[in-house]
Amino acid sequence: MEGHVAAFKVLGGVPSRHIRYDNLKPAVNRVCTSRSRVESERWTSFRSHYGFDAFDCIPGQEGAHEKGRVEQEGGRFRRTHLVPVPDVVSLEALNDRLREIDAEEDERMLSGRLTSVGFNFVSETDLLLPLPFEEFECGITLTPKVDRSSRITVRQCHYSVPARFIGQNVRALLRGNELLVFEKREIAARRPRLTRRGEFRDELDHYLEILLAKPGAMAGSTALVTARETGSFTEVHEAFWAAARSAHGDAAGTRALIEVLLLHRRMPAAAVQQGNGRCDPGGRHHRGRRRRRPQGGRAGPRTVRGQRRGE
Repeated sequence: MEGHVAAFKVLGGVPSRHIRYDNLKPAVNRVCTSRSRVESERWTSFRSHYGFDAFDCIPGQEGAHEKGRVEQEGGRFRRTHLVPVPDVVSLEALNDRLREIDAEEDERMLSGRLTSVGFNFVSETDLLLPLPFEEFECGITLTPKVDRSSRITVRQCHYSVPARFIGQNVRALLRGNELLVFEKREIAARRPRLTRRGEFRDELDHYLEILLAKPGAMAGSTALVTARETGSFTEVHEAFWAAARSAHGDAAGTRALIEVLLLHRRMPAAAVQQGNGRCDPGGRHHRGRRRRRPQGGRAGPRTVRGQRRGE
């Protein structure tokens, strides 16, 4: 369904006649005689939202000719642009590459035609139905319970969430490629979807409050391993941690690092390099700003307004 939504955006509308399908398992619960199908409830709601009809091809060789040009074009595109298989770092990078290829394909001239593929598409855009004002939410809403490890289990995979949710049921939205966890209407966590049974993914930011009380667990935590693998725990953090432990010892130095991470939560790692007292690994205090001494005299007990007593 998310693939349909993305395709409709690129096309700029919805096909007005119909869309041809094989017997998609997420869409078809049961194949009946001829072209009769028992569709799933979500698929029926999706088609109704976008207002298109599904043309179901006959299974087997009998219906192979009904989508022959689609199969042929898919093979041509793969042999031309995807052989050898592209080496990309992520699915987003592959999609970006495919967008570039699509733009190049718009200039291609078909055999026996005097116009390009892109020109022919523009001339047919009036045949598309307009997009609805709101997108259809393709994700599935779940309410898993957060265990004592600050994780939720979704489809036999485990995801960390902020520690303040331990023992509570949270609202989660499972999409094709990501999982969103909500706190009321705000997104509390956004994680890439895991696919292997028993796989887990911990985020260091979700455990900072716990690690502040138990700094000894920091070095061997799975969240720290994940942060190093993903690059969110950078060389800057490593250098600060080493300097803080050298100046104050393991426990106090680790607390200093965690306090800095809490202060600069969701900020670039370069913020740790700021030259203030909170980010100084050799400083005596990392929790607040240093007080200014009053001008014209020594520092002493102050009132709320910052003056010394008796003034």
